[in-house]
Amino acid sequence: MTADALEPKVPTRMRVPRRFTAKHYAAVAAIVLVLVGLHAIAWWKTGFSIKELVDGWQGLWHFLVGRDQTYPNGHHVHTKGAFPIDTRWGATIKPGIGYCFLTVCIGLMGTTLSIPFAFVLAVVASRTTNRYAPLYYLARALMSVLRAVPETVYALMFIAALGFGAFPGVIALTIHNVAVMGKLWSEVMDEVDQGPVEALRSAGSSSVQTAMHAVFPAVVPSLLGLLLYRFDTNVRSSVILGTVGAGGIGFYILQSANGFEFNTMMTYVCQVVVLVILIDLLSVWLRRKVAKV
Repeated sequence: MTADALEPKVPTRMRVPRRFTAKHYAAVAAIVLVLVGLHAIAWWKTGFSIKELVDGWQGLWHFLVGRDQTYPNGHHVHTKGAFPIDTRWGATIKPGIGYCFLTVCIGLMGTTLSIPFAFVLAVVASRTTNRYAPLYYLARALMSVLRAVPETVYALMFIAALGFGAFPGVIALTIHNVAVMGKLWSEVMDEVDQGPVEALRSAGSSSVQTAMHAVFPAVVPSLLGLLLYRFDTNVRSSVILGTVGAGGIGFYILQSANGFEFNTMMTYVCQVVVLVILIDLLSVWLRRKVAKV
């Protein structure tokens, strides 16, 4: 037996759990009361009603299977429901595939165009790569302002300036994604191992040299993974932008709904579901490949 094995074991001191006092219970009770009060106000402000939801089953049924309506003048109208979906190849499915491809193009362009701007903001907004406080806070403030405005609002602004179409949607996604991706990338840079960074700084390396040799090599896989995630998110967002006139299949979903062609609308919705699943599978596969790099 070794000498270490013969030495008596000194029991390690276990950390005693903190005892809850009357102040802790009072604080928890106050937080619970505030949350309950906020939810009660939200319930009242939003007009949430379980009774109306239950009573509205007929409207949901009419949406799903359609309805027949006869007006006092004897005119008979049949509104098609969402099911069975519209399976006409030339009139619905084939154009829907084209609309889906346009939606992917909007998401792709919005993601790609934002990369250089997001990267610059991320570098400036990270404590690891930028030690000049005024620039740091300026970049953080800029990203907060750009993120505060939703993509749909940007799309409406550029539709007013440029007209309807996919181009305003690309610009809207680009601006919003610059802020979101810049923030995500800067947080990844902040979490990098500071040992090599401090070693290079102690050796007299500049901020650029430190970033190039200690920060970027360590974060590239994470940056690429977040980029793929944002592409996935931007494709979904481009569907929503289409409903305000910024191109893509969202516009035709809204158009079908306004025309009470719910079966055509549901066909487009099913195509969007398939598109999102395919992109999600592709994104997962690419992230795995990136993680192995």
